[in-house]
Amino acid sequence: MSIEVRELLKIYGEQKAVDHISFKVNQGEIVGFLGPNGAGKSTTMKIITGYLKQDGGEALVCGINVGSHPLEAKKKVGYLPEANPLYFDMYVREYLDFIADVHRVDNKRRSREEVIETVGLSPESRKKIGQLSKGYKQRVGLAAALIHQPEVLVLDEPTSGLDPNQIIEIRDVIRNLGQVKTILFSSHILQEVEAICDRVIIINKGNLVADDTLANLRRAGESQPAILIGFKEAVSANLLENLDGVLSASLLDGGVWKLSTNSPEAVRKQLMELTLQHNLNIVSLQSDTQRLEDVFRNLTGGAQSTP
Repeated sequence: MSIEVRELLKIYGEQKAVDHISFKVNQGEIVGFLGPNGAGKSTTMKIITGYLKQDGGEALVCGINVGSHPLEAKKKVGYLPEANPLYFDMYVREYLDFIADVHRVDNKRRSREEVIETVGLSPESRKKIGQLSKGYKQRVGLAAALIHQPEVLVLDEPTSGLDPNQIIEIRDVIRNLGQVKTILFSSHILQEVEAICDRVIIINKGNLVADDTLANLRRAGESQPAILIGFKEAVSANLLENLDGVLSASLLDGGVWKLSTNSPEAVRKQLMELTLQHNLNIVSLQSDTQRLEDVFRNLTGGAQSTP
């Protein structure tokens, strides 16, 4: 077990920021950690990485209790906090050498060059950190989290403030790292979580509200299977509702029909026959599956703040 949290509790004044939550992240998993602002995500991550002490429960990294053996645990974990702390007046290689010295890395030059290559820093690696774009600054933070070769990575909002191209680049880096590392990461960009993770953990007001695969969470939130179909031509509701297995047909924005059905495959076949019989042209056809955004809003009471 790479990360294990048992009945974790953190109290600020009269507020329980983290309220007796428990979860596990197995070796080799990339798990998304979600929740509205103020839900306790960053607090939990800081406890796991040894930057904050809990008021109850315990956190373990690779079987090591973070509270009782913080230095040993920190050797196993790399942490990229939401506010990426960098020294802008230092050169990239100079900064990574400094971090390597902090971790007492044996062959720091080799480790430095390996992480520069891993996170794609080579083109900018001879510049001062202050001269880098936000995307490359994030890569420096990732390189610093990796330089001591940790088994576990904890990433808090690693794509925050990046443009779409930079987000895709960092996503690819994280996905590649997930082949050899255990990764727990938080992101307010839910599409990133869907693109990278098979499993998500969601907390709300300090409480654990979900811990499952994306597929299971979507299925649990679906009340009725449905098909979304768009035609080039105008189509009446009666024509679609007369198909065997269609329970209802409703026209959505953009001229797309939503067909509720208990037999989606049978309905798909009938739709193909319908187009031939009535000389219709289908412009879109897909299953109506819940997005992670829908699941998130359902589990957190439709919170307006970003996770």
